Amino acid sequence: METRKLYYEDCHLAEFSARVRACRELPEGYAVELDATAFYPEGGGQACDVGTLEGVQVLSVREEDSHILHICNAPLTPGQTVTGKIDYARRFDLMQQHTGEHILSGLVHSLLGYHNMGFHVGAECMEVDFDGVITPEDLVRLEQAANQAVWANLPVECFVPSQAELPNVFYRTKRELPWPVRIVRIPGVDSCACCGVHAAFTGEVGLIKILSCVKLRQGVRLELACGQRALRYVNQTWEQNRAISQMLSAKMPETASAVKRLEEQLAEEKMRSAQLQRQLFDAIAQTYVGKGNAVCVQSGLSGGEIRQLAEKIAASCGGAAVVLAEAGDKLNLCVACPGGDASVIGKRLCDRFSGKGGGRDGFFQGTLCGNVEEIKTYAISLLS
Repeated sequence: METRKLYYEDCHLAEFSARVRACRELPEGYAVELDATAFYPEGGGQACDVGTLEGVQVLSVREEDSHILHICNAPLTPGQTVTGKIDYARRFDLMQQHTGEHILSGLVHSLLGYHNMGFHVGAECMEVDFDGVITPEDLVRLEQAANQAVWANLPVECFVPSQAELPNVFYRTKRELPWPVRIVRIPGVDSCACCGVHAAFTGEVGLIKILSCVKLRQGVRLELACGQRALRYVNQTWEQNRAISQMLSAKMPETASAVKRLEEQLAEEKMRSAQLQRQLFDAIAQTYVGKGNAVCVQSGLSGGEIRQLAEKIAASCGGAAVVLAEAGDKLNLCVACPGGDASVIGKRLCDRFSGKGGGRDGFFQGTLCGNVEEIKTYAISLLS
C-alpha cells in the first residue's frame, strides 16, 4: 500500500500523526515507513524534509516503489502511532526557492523560448541552467516580470490530469513523459511537470533576486535567491554599501562614482610614485658612476623594481651590479651583467645561501636566505 502523501494535500502542514507500518535497520540508520507522512522525500531537484518522529531524529527521506522511507537515528515500533514534526523553516525556505525557480523558468521559456536544463538549491543561493544566452537587458526584464508575478499573489495549482486529458494539457518539458504526470501551474506564468513541494500562492515567495549570470556551454547559469534568502542578500549588500558610504563620506547611491574618483586619484599617485622612484634609482646609480662592479642593498623592492635599479647601477658603474632587497625573512636578488653571464654569480649566491632563481641575457633574479651582511660580503668577494 502506498504512503499517503500529506505534503501534497497541505504544503504548510508542519505536524501530523501517523501509524508506523514497518521499521528495519540499515547501515545509515533505521528505515521507518508510515501510513501517511508530511515529510517530502528528495526528488524533482528539491531536497528532502528533516525533523522528528516521536522525538526521534529524521535524518533523510527517500521514496522507493511508492513507499516513503524515513531514515531515523533510532528505531520505532511497528503499529504505534507517532507524531511527526518537520523542520518547517527549512521546508518554507525550500518552497520559496522552488516556486521562485518555476516563476523564472516559466518566464524564460515564454519570453525567450529557452528550456531549464537543471537547477540546484545550495546553502546560500540557487543555480538554474538554461540552453540559451540571456542578455543583461533580458535579465532586468525577467527579474521585473518575476517579481510582478510574486506581487500578484497568483495561486500555485498542482494536479494530475487523467490519461485522456494529458495530451491536451500544455506544460514545458524537454522530453515526452509517460502518464501519470503531476502538473504545477501558475496562471499566465508557468506550467511544468514537477513532483516537488511548492508554495500555495506566489506571494509567499516574497522576493526574487537574480545575483549573477555566467556563460555555460551553449547557454547560461543564473544564480538567484528567493524569499528570506533574497532579503538576507539585500540586507548584507546594503550593510556593505552603508559602510563604504561612511568611509568615502558619500551618499549610498553615489558610492560607485566615489570609488571611481578614488581609482583615478590612485592612478595619478601611482604615476607620481613611479616617477619619483625613477628619480631615486637614478640618484642611487649616480653614486656608482665609474666604480666598476657594485653591490647595493635596498628594502621593499618588488621583482620589477629591483631589476630596474640593477640595470641603472650596471649602466653607471661600468661593470656587474648585484642588488639585494630585504623582503621579510628572505632577500630578493638581481644580478645585472651587461654583455656577461649574470647566471654564474647568481647561481653561486643561490648555492651558498639556500636560494633559487634563474635568468638570461645578462640578468639573473631569485631569492636568498641568510644574513644580509654575510650575503653582501660574499657578493663583493665574487665580484672582486
